Amino acid sequence: MVDTSLSKKKDPDQPEISLPTLKSQRTKMGKSEDSEKKKKIKDVEISVPIVYGNAAFWLGKKASEYQSHKWTVYVRGATNEDLSVVVKRAVFQLHSSFNNPTRVVESAPFELSESGWGEFEIAITLFFHNDVCEKPLNLYHHLKLYPEDESGPMSTKKPVVVESYDEVVFTEPSESFLARVQNHPVVTFPRLPAGVTLPPPVSTEDESKKKRGDTKDHPLSQWFLNFSEADELLQLAAARQQVQAHIAKLRRQISLTDGQNQQFKPL
Repeated sequence: MVDTSLSKKKDPDQPEISLPTLKSQRTKMGKSEDSEKKKKIKDVEISVPIVYGNAAFWLGKKASEYQSHKWTVYVRGATNEDLSVVVKRAVFQLHSSFNNPTRVVESAPFELSESGWGEFEIAITLFFHNDVCEKPLNLYHHLKLYPEDESGPMSTKKPVVVESYDEVVFTEPSESFLARVQNHPVVTFPRLPAGVTLPPPVSTEDESKKKRGDTKDHPLSQWFLNFSEADELLQLAAARQQVQAHIAKLRRQISLTDGQNQQFKPL
């Protein structure tokens, strides 16, 4: 897995983003133990881009010693699509000081909100539908409440946002899984091998349920980070330009220093 960190330009209307904010990785899920019981599509991978993280608001004048922030931890589709077509439930393991620290969320959106004052690691376990994968996926997120620049003023209007991107890859998916999600925007659908055909998709949920499951109109959606390929390429290009400009500056400084040293060399 590759773990990279990228940062965005500061904008007064953007949330306080704690670095590293954009962590990208690719997780391959193992083959199902009962693979012989289901018809598998060989030489095919299907990927589901997900984002997990938290948004934390300082309570300002309402803050107390033990209740300084209101925060939400979540797992969402990278483009805010409904994950419930793949994920059956999510389990969030909070710090032992919370009442009922093991929280189970049975439907999308997979999130929970709490309040407190301390930062800690949250273990997130995703369980998939039976035709997707029998093995759960374990994620770990460090809850971030305070901005990286602790000397600056805190704001009740702009949250601290920390998110990680993970492309979850299922190898040799079952035919039933592929048929069920072939037109769903939450998955990156592969090119099928020659001779492989799938039955037409069957919708098993009404439109109102689909709308509730996605996070496009989520109250926090304005603060969600953009993990699209185009956005990441732009950030990489901007970072490359900054590095090149810095290298050019260092070269000029070295050249200037060498010139000065030449002037003071004894004859």
